[in-house]
Amino acid sequence: MSRSRTIDVPGNQGAAPEFLVPPETLDAVSPSGDRGGMIIGSGPQNEPLAASVLRPEPTRMATVGGLYLARQIALRAMATGAWVIVATGRPGAWKMLERAAGQTPDGKPVPLCQIRKLTPFELPRSTEDTPLLLIHDGGAVPQELFPPRAPWQTTMYVLPYLHPQVSSGTTANTADMVLLQRLPLNQAQLAGRIWSLHPQQVHQLTQLNDTEMIALGNMMWTRVRLVTRDKEQEILGPVRRGD
Repeated sequence: MSRSRTIDVPGNQGAAPEFLVPPETLDAVSPSGDRGGMIIGSGPQNEPLAASVLRPEPTRMATVGGLYLARQIALRAMATGAWVIVATGRPGAWKMLERAAGQTPDGKPVPLCQIRKLTPFELPRSTEDTPLLLIHDGGAVPQELFPPRAPWQTTMYVLPYLHPQVSSGTTANTADMVLLQRLPLNQAQLAGRIWSLHPQQVHQLTQLNDTEMIALGNMMWTRVRLVTRDKEQEILGPVRRGD
């Protein structure tokens, strides 16, 4: 019997599908024991924790604290067969994903992973067979260029830190799930105001170590330890906060 636990965000109506993927890509990730859940770390008893990142409805999520976590989610989404498109002003920071995805016979990057500029562009159609993870790496106060509008599309905002202007936009305060690494006190207090956290939760955000995060959603507050396998570490480096 699987000992993994799935962290579902509100409105989850089903599991993401299974896919056939290249063995070298699959070998780089820690697969979930529950169909449809993407492993995001482990719990207090070292049990795998999975989250429904790719879902049948448009989904918005955010990561706060650095690139490592966002890259890890992107790599694991690729291993499920999802499209992963990164809109960024720093393409060099994401090139390892293209290398991990491999090349076509003519030496070009496979379309499974695309690194694009921070300008509007047409997105591929997302379906149950080909879900889409759109990663918006546009700084602490990103513009709303790619709101999730289609089923099986998840837009993930990569926030290096919490900026006060985030509280007045839709990037974080309307997200279905937010993954928070350790925050300094002023940002933890801002998080408390944005998401109506209890004082002990605000304090906990300041006490996480570099390999921990909080998975936050509606009626969800879960402390998660980030884990990586050797193959994944060869691509991403050691588990860490920041970048």
